[in-house]
Amino acid sequence: MIEILDTTLRDGEQTNGVSFSRHEKTAIARLLLDELHADRIEIGSARVSKGEFDSLKKIAQWASQTPYLPRLEVLGFIDGGESLQWIKSAGCQVVNLLCKGSRKHLAEQLGKTPEQHVAGIVREIETAEQMGIAVNIYLEDWSNGMQQSPEYVYRLTDALVCLPLKRIMLPDTLGVLNPEKTYACCHEMVTRYPGIHFDFHAHNDYDLAVANVYAAVRAGIRGIHATVNGLGERAGNASLSSVVAVIHDQLKMRTSVNESCISRVSKTVEAYSGVHIAPNSPVIGEHVFTQCAGVHADGDNKNNLYCNDLIPERFGRMREYALGKMSGRANIRKNLEMLEIELSEDDMRKVTERVIELGDKKEIVTQEDLPYIISDVLHYDTQENKIRILNYSLSLAQGLKPVATLKIEIDGKAYEEAANGDGQYDAFVRALRKIYKSLGRTFPMLTNYAVSIPPGGRTDAFVQTIISWRHEGTDFRTRGLDADQMEAAIKATVKMLNKIEREKYDGI
Repeated sequence: MIEILDTTLRDGEQTNGVSFSRHEKTAIARLLLDELHADRIEIGSARVSKGEFDSLKKIAQWASQTPYLPRLEVLGFIDGGESLQWIKSAGCQVVNLLCKGSRKHLAEQLGKTPEQHVAGIVREIETAEQMGIAVNIYLEDWSNGMQQSPEYVYRLTDALVCLPLKRIMLPDTLGVLNPEKTYACCHEMVTRYPGIHFDFHAHNDYDLAVANVYAAVRAGIRGIHATVNGLGERAGNASLSSVVAVIHDQLKMRTSVNESCISRVSKTVEAYSGVHIAPNSPVIGEHVFTQCAGVHADGDNKNNLYCNDLIPERFGRMREYALGKMSGRANIRKNLEMLEIELSEDDMRKVTERVIELGDKKEIVTQEDLPYIISDVLHYDTQENKIRILNYSLSLAQGLKPVATLKIEIDGKAYEEAANGDGQYDAFVRALRKIYKSLGRTFPMLTNYAVSIPPGGRTDAFVQTIISWRHEGTDFRTRGLDADQMEAAIKATVKMLNKIEREKYDGI
């Protein structure tokens, strides 16, 4: 069993621009412990501010009514007991004491000898014991210490293991490790000190944090630090969602984390932090459970050929099938199944062609958009159209009226005309009127024009233009759907012409 310490509320809050309010910190703490079931959470740093104190006190007050109080941890410092008093006053019971894990940091930042540093640590731990505060030790810059001054790390650890500590934490403070070095360094610590519980704390400067977690667990590390959505200083920490997936699937080991709550917690932290989750972030990204290529959707219909162990339902998600230019019938069919819509093969072909057409213009057509596309295509395209737009050109220049040039086919014969107008669509309609006037046909009156995004659409994949007409005492409306507003209006207009053609001029 691998312990998970979530440090979103401490190290994650060191993300540039992130500062959680007291209410937000408390809400996140409750989610992490009550629902996600993290083993421990690091909720802040001692002596930072009055706001930090008030936040930690509120979390501790809530936790004191639950079994969770011993699972709240606070970063503290070797400062003659001031951090310890601050932590106790806030109602917390565990300090993660920050010590120097490299000779360079000790000499250049503190200006002390190893003996002086150990003496200070001993005094702080004795004070913590007297106050009833449990102690874990952070060996800050341990990864550089192991590579540059390993004799110092061993000398310090030799002194620490004799003290009443719960855990020793091994941070890759500057994110300098790779999986090979992580394994070697962690294995050395575990082998030298077999009775000690070690935690590993990764940073993601080289995008290797999760890979280093994998190596650390393989080396025998029993506790892993992570943050929700990978928040943290610089490039962030190891992302909790990826850490859990790797431990469960790649290492075949267990944690206490409830996977089904990961998505909810991630979205909550995204909202509170203001740091957006990248769409392609493993496990939690918007697109990671979306199949785009039609061949993949087809494979999913055939014994889930394109699925791996990262089943979206594990994480409170659902698999989606994107609609766009890469879509095939399988993608369309998957979405129709979810909407409980059945189409014939011929209708499916027409809808697929339309989705691909829209996908060429925009990146995504959403599932919510699909019923509107189906309605538009099947209501209009199943009819024989005697009037077709062969070509058109719209021009707009500053200081000049828009001009439209139009070529249209009526009953197999082509007609061409140009006109200007008060707008591009007005110019287009005026050119049409000229053609109809030359043929002795009446042109309907436009009585209303509305543009909308179909309800439920999450993107601007297309717009819906609804135009109301009056023709010889009859009122009716036509709709056009397209990624471009003008194109949608033109499609609605052509539908109107064909509707009149079928009703009035058939047989002439």
